Amino acid sequence: MCPEFFHIGPFALRAYGLTLALSFFIGLALIARESRLLGVDAERTSNFAFVLIAFGLLGGRLGYVFYHWGEFSGHPLNIINPFASGERFGIAGLTLQGGMLLAFVAGWVYVRRWKMSLAATLDAVVPAVAFGIFLTRIGCFLNGCCFGVPTSLPWAVSFPEGSPAYAFLGSIPVHPAQLYSSAYGLALFFILLWVNRRPHNVGVTTAAFFMIEAASRFLIEFVRYYETELWFEVGSLKMTYNQLVSAGLFIVGIAFWWNSRRTASASAAPRDGTLQSPPE
Repeated sequence: MCPEFFHIGPFALRAYGLTLALSFFIGLALIARESRLLGVDAERTSNFAFVLIAFGLLGGRLGYVFYHWGEFSGHPLNIINPFASGERFGIAGLTLQGGMLLAFVAGWVYVRRWKMSLAATLDAVVPAVAFGIFLTRIGCFLNGCCFGVPTSLPWAVSFPEGSPAYAFLGSIPVHPAQLYSSAYGLALFFILLWVNRRPHNVGVTTAAFFMIEAASRFLIEFVRYYETELWFEVGSLKMTYNQLVSAGLFIVGIAFWWNSRRTASASAAPRDGTLQSPPE
């Protein structure tokens, strides 16, 4: 584990922050490349990506605060205070699912404002999001957060004192849930690139992203550690709130897939690298 590479006074270069920043810059380059390949407006798609990034961070922070309100109920300014820890400069605590939800809503508003095709635009963007999942989850592993439940499997890992994992479970071996997420993010990235380079209807890449990401995250939740307040029960069914969000995202993916089939009959041939955007 390497939560920070160096620090000067209260300012630190943290592993998670670095992987997050790298995912942004690499993601923008990927979006520009996919936009050219798919024949969508690269400039507006890049602006769309900035909207996703900004509202993704906001949604990720709000999602974390929602799930951990006990940390902020007496000090609500700590939600945005980078000096709240008293030791290091920065704001710690984001949730991927919360970020995706708010980013999706903000992105929808943006494309409606500029009369863009949401499906065509997202087809160019979602490979970069998948790559971001791969990279930032490595940052989570280095930081020692988003860890798994105890296990005796040969690849179990123990986190050192001072890490979030140690604070909850001590040195007990746990699932490297962060690396599971990183692996599916990388696999999803290559799947989406493959889809974008084959003849397909507009929106299929986006549908694949939502369905595969949601299903993978739903399964990983079973081996990821959460405090008891982040679980809920409906009868005999026990789930995390993130699994509920994942189920919703899977339905979003089905909607994109269905829409891609519906619009295909009203548009030209399936996408083969360049394509006119279909009606929304």
